Amino acid sequence: MSDTAGLRALDPVRSVKVKLGLLVAASVVLAAVIATIGAAGGVPVALSIPVTVAVALGVTQLLAVGMTSPLREMTAAARRMATGDHAVRVTATSRDEVGELARAFNSMAEELAGVDRQRRELVANVSHELRTPLAALCAVLENLADGVADPDPATLRVALAQGERMSGLVTDLLDLSRVDAGHAPLARETVAVRALLEAAVDEAKVGGHATTVTYAVDVEPDDLAVEGDPARLHQLVANLLDNAARHGPPGGTVTVRARGCPEGAGGTWRLEVLDEGPGVAPEHRERAFERFGTLRDVAAGGGGGTGGGTGLGLAIARWVTDLHDGTIAFADPAPGTHGARVVADLPTVPTRPRPEESAVPDPDVPEVPGPVTGGTTILAPPDPAPAESASLTDALFGAAWPDRGVPGDVRVLFGALGVGVLAGAIVPFRDPGLATLLVLLAAGVVLLAASRHRRDPFTLTCAGLCLALGAVVVLRDAEWIVALCLLAAAGLGMVGLVRGRRVPSFLAAAAAWPLAALRGLPWLGRTARALTGLGNGAALLRTAVWSAVGVTVFALLLAAADALFAEWVDAVVPDLGSEDVAVRVFVAVAVGGLVLCGAYLALNPPQAGQVQRPARPVAHRFEWLAPVLVVDAVFVLFLAAQATAFFGGHEHLERTTGLTYAQYVHQGFGQLTIATLLTLLVVWAASRKAPRTTPADRTWLRVALGVLCAATLVVVASALYRMHLYEQAYGLTSARLLAAVFEGWLGVLVLGVIAGAVALRARWLPRFGLISGVVLLLALAALNPDAYVARQNLDRYAVTGTVDWGYLRDLSDDAVPALEGLPRPLAECALRLDEREVDDALAWNLGRTRADAYVEAQGGAWRTRTDCPGQTAVR
Repeated sequence: MSDTAGLRALDPVRSVKVKLGLLVAASVVLAAVIATIGAAGGVPVALSIPVTVAVALGVTQLLAVGMTSPLREMTAAARRMATGDHAVRVTATSRDEVGELARAFNSMAEELAGVDRQRRELVANVSHELRTPLAALCAVLENLADGVADPDPATLRVALAQGERMSGLVTDLLDLSRVDAGHAPLARETVAVRALLEAAVDEAKVGGHATTVTYAVDVEPDDLAVEGDPARLHQLVANLLDNAARHGPPGGTVTVRARGCPEGAGGTWRLEVLDEGPGVAPEHRERAFERFGTLRDVAAGGGGGTGGGTGLGLAIARWVTDLHDGTIAFADPAPGTHGARVVADLPTVPTRPRPEESAVPDPDVPEVPGPVTGGTTILAPPDPAPAESASLTDALFGAAWPDRGVPGDVRVLFGALGVGVLAGAIVPFRDPGLATLLVLLAAGVVLLAASRHRRDPFTLTCAGLCLALGAVVVLRDAEWIVALCLLAAAGLGMVGLVRGRRVPSFLAAAAAWPLAALRGLPWLGRTARALTGLGNGAALLRTAVWSAVGVTVFALLLAAADALFAEWVDAVVPDLGSEDVAVRVFVAVAVGGLVLCGAYLALNPPQAGQVQRPARPVAHRFEWLAPVLVVDAVFVLFLAAQATAFFGGHEHLERTTGLTYAQYVHQGFGQLTIATLLTLLVVWAASRKAPRTTPADRTWLRVALGVLCAATLVVVASALYRMHLYEQAYGLTSARLLAAVFEGWLGVLVLGVIAGAVALRARWLPRFGLISGVVLLLALAALNPDAYVARQNLDRYAVTGTVDWGYLRDLSDDAVPALEGLPRPLAECALRLDEREVDDALAWNLGRTRADAYVEAQGGAWRTRTDCPGQTAVR
């Protein structure tokens, strides 16, 4: 059974178009309902939209997978059939056009399986039938050649008999091949039955059976005449007589009988051939009509081939009866008699086409394909096996992210759901604090437990740094630094789960997390089947849906009928329309879904970015060296300009550029940062394109990149110096502090590049850059950036008498330590306390706790002042 056999809710629908309409309608209605509930419950748009889209896509996938799975199963089955596996079948439960195609595919597969079985039997049986007379003929000829036997008439008759036996086999095979190819016409004319039977008996007597059996002909009425092909009917009778003579006892009688039926019975006539042999057991009667028979070891008549025949007589007899729209089978002998009794019921006037049209091959005797290989006889086809269809997401992600058949893990599923429930219970309506950290810790435990690399040192290092980044949520109140740390923790965690080594793998890890919502659907289905233990992924879903419907309907009815029961229901069931429940449900779904996506990423990390492509150096040194030297020259000129501005002073700068020094330094910081990033790109490209076959190549590479990196370090220093001067002129802000830290991190990367250029090996550089960036971010969080910014601005106020009090009031409660020693009026200018949502132990945060303690130490009754001295705006 395929993975999606139980998820085909739309199978009863008879049209693909209607299914698509229902699919779109269900998705739109579900999205509208969820969005409406979120809006009525006051759920933020940033949370409502992702959850709505995710749930709608999930339901769409659940319904669509049943529509497309037959096509994917047929694709997989066709691939298996191309390798010779004809026992494969597809699920054909749908009633639409795709379901019809699936049923036709199964019918085709069954016919191909029969054809393959017949082909193998044909090869094996033809080999057997030809080998026996060939061996006898070769033995006779060998005796004649060696002079062991004389070429007397008896010896020659033996050789002639073996040759005639092979000739008969070839003739029968040619007859059947014409049938299979559709080139056996039915030449209809009136046939006198008695004359037909007597001619066939006379021929049988000449064939050599007159000395062993006698023949009896019985026709009623005597002048019975029918319409048919006389040659084919003669072939039918001759093969039946030959079969009966071969299996009858010596001295026995073979009776051939024809009876006409009245017109009221359908205008048919019956041909019977009876012998006095042991007969055919009922369980073997149908198999006797197969090509070459299958009863060689059964001591019964009608085996088709025992007794020295070709094994094709009864197969040809069946074909002739089918050609005349008749039937043939073994029947029980008449009471008081014994032996084999073959009965053929034929129409008096066949409905098959005239000679200009070809006959239809026997449906019970499959066509023999042209190329014949193999030689194993298969008596019955194996039980049909279902096709293992590829997941719909396999075509989307391909080799970049193979599914690998990761088994379902119920523990991971329950762990992710538990984290979602925990988040919905304790996170909403609280400021970020201890509750958020608890959810992060629970999520980290689930992801690390699910990771296939949980014992890898790099993965463990990432886990430790993620813990440190998550702890910032209880140490700092500044939303911007908390958001940056949480984003960094998420990215670093994903990199650790996939054990990334290079920048492409870092990017792949970041992109794979949301994409896991699609890539992990097959794994989620396997997990659901493991949960139910029924081998059907839809069983749990159906059970849950019907249980919920039953509880809801009967609870509402009974609550409306009884006031006391209604009170009990209200006490147990929360108000689903309330803002509290709606927000908590949305948070639980969002967090649980994110953790589940991360868990699948841990179980099955993608391959994208993990395989390093080999470098392709250029053929000539100047191809890479000339561009790098040009960039070096530009940097040298820039450094010369910097030196001129530095030594020329403010007057020289204003005289030559028309800018003040503050305007000059502010103008170039962003450009210098971009130039630093581009320098790293140039170094990467040059290191991949530069040949290293000779010591001179390696020396030029070290020198050229070393000069470029050294100049870049000076550019980094210049950018930091510019930021320092600008801060002195206009004050420090959180954004400027973050920009300076980012530029400093780029300088660290340049130092790492220099170290790698010396060794000409820098596989550690991507991870070094990632870890160093996280460490600098943690250092910034440990610095308490808002407090640092407030302190710098207050120190500047002490010198210049001007400060932007409005900007200071917009800082978080983390700025409180900078207010120590300020008079209360100035402190009220710099600090604005925000109203707490829920102030309990789960909302605890160090920054807010310090702010509350500071206000309490100042005597409470805090108010925010607006009439503050030295007000100026930060530029």
